[in-house]
Amino acid sequence: MIKILEVKDLKTYFYSKDSVVKAVDGVSLCAYAGRITALIGGSGSGKSVMSRSIMGLIDEPGKIVGGEVWLNGRDLRTLPEKQMRKVRGKEIAMIFQEPTAAMNPVIKVKNHLFEAARFYERQKAKAERLADFQDVLQRVGLRNPDQILEAYPFELSGGMCQRVMVAMGIIANANVLIADEPTSSLDLTTQASILEELLQLRDSGMAIILITHDLGVIAKMCDRVLVMYGGKVAEKGTVDEIFYETAHPYTADLIKSIA
Repeated sequence: MIKILEVKDLKTYFYSKDSVVKAVDGVSLCAYAGRITALIGGSGSGKSVMSRSIMGLIDEPGKIVGGEVWLNGRDLRTLPEKQMRKVRGKEIAMIFQEPTAAMNPVIKVKNHLFEAARFYERQKAKAERLADFQDVLQRVGLRNPDQILEAYPFELSGGMCQRVMVAMGIIANANVLIADEPTSSLDLTTQASILEELLQLRDSGMAIILITHDLGVIAKMCDRVLVMYGGKVAEKGTVDEIFYETAHPYTADLIKSIA
């Protein structure tokens, strides 16, 4: 297996006047080309903070206080923000859990996609890129893609915004994709089409980190599972090891609660 991303002892803390919340407290993981790693855990376990920390997207009062994030031979933690903006989308992309919060409501969908694909197929003319955008919107289950491209996020439903966010995540064909609950609140047909897209990306060699509560999806799609609890890794292993040879009581309880 070819290791694309390696996170070592990552720590992200949130500070208030009287306390410190250790949202991510010494987490390590690896993502491999052509493999899907599932990240699971209860609400508040640190999954989403972990994904944002990898992307370098932690705002005050949060702060990444330690650890390393190695991608393509570089520790992203050492890069200035100007260079990180070039890495996001081109080398590592993310599908956010709350698309309406992640998208600018006064920027058209087509411009969000242009930004997401700013390093992709630069030699293509604008019309060709727009045709690519229409295709990817159709692939994630959006009808009338030409109209969607001209719409603003506030004109779309939450589910439609979520599908646009998925399209933004896959359009640039990055080395690594972090997908934070990419199919939540979507109908079963659309879920199936998006999961099929993720499988195709995996088969093309992309490394994927999938945050999900769907055990069926994990069993069908994922190669390894990382279980988070209280900002730490409670257990990790193959899908079979986590499902059938559970070592940590929290993992057993979690599986029962979401089964």
